[in-house]
Amino acid sequence: MELVEMEKRAFDFAHQAHGLQKRKYTEEPYINHLERVANLVKSVPHTPTMVCAAYLHDVLKHTTVSPKTIRRNFGKEVALLVDELTDEFTKEAYPHLNRRWRKKKEAERMSKINWGTQTIKLADILDNLPGIVEHDLKFAKTYVREVEVLLENLQDGDASLRQRVTEEIQAAKNKIEELAQ
Repeated sequence: MELVEMEKRAFDFAHQAHGLQKRKYTEEPYINHLERVANLVKSVPHTPTMVCAAYLHDVLKHTTVSPKTIRRNFGKEVALLVDELTDEFTKEAYPHLNRRWRKKKEAERMSKINWGTQTIKLADILDNLPGIVEHDLKFAKTYVREVEVLLENLQDGDASLRQRVTEEIQAAKNKIEELAQ
């Protein structure tokens, strides 16, 4: 299958799977977030499977699509990346544990995944962080702390995206401090 065709199929699949879902805060179509993440991945050294996984990275979390369906439609490499990008330490799976513990465990798990998955995660953070800071200052304080811990564990992801996340964290801290005064 031609690589561009595979990316297009991933985009179309994600678009259909997410349907009319909207982004929290902005109410924009969810597919816009997925497209921005994929474009960030395309802006750095990447593989075609990474681009497909970038489009599909929230499918298991936010839809009824199964890992088996991803594997059947896009192969085991894409399915592995999507699975690695899906939180394991969720409130549903670990209801007796607090958010801080779950996020710490998730960050530790992410430290062991491959560079491609880490690169997609960095792109996802880059797209999420500014919007959270802009629209939900209270949650942004928590989210920025969580992203800092996560970033410490994403050492194998693309260095330029990692640097951009570091800069966004600092910008977020500055904005939080400015708005708190």
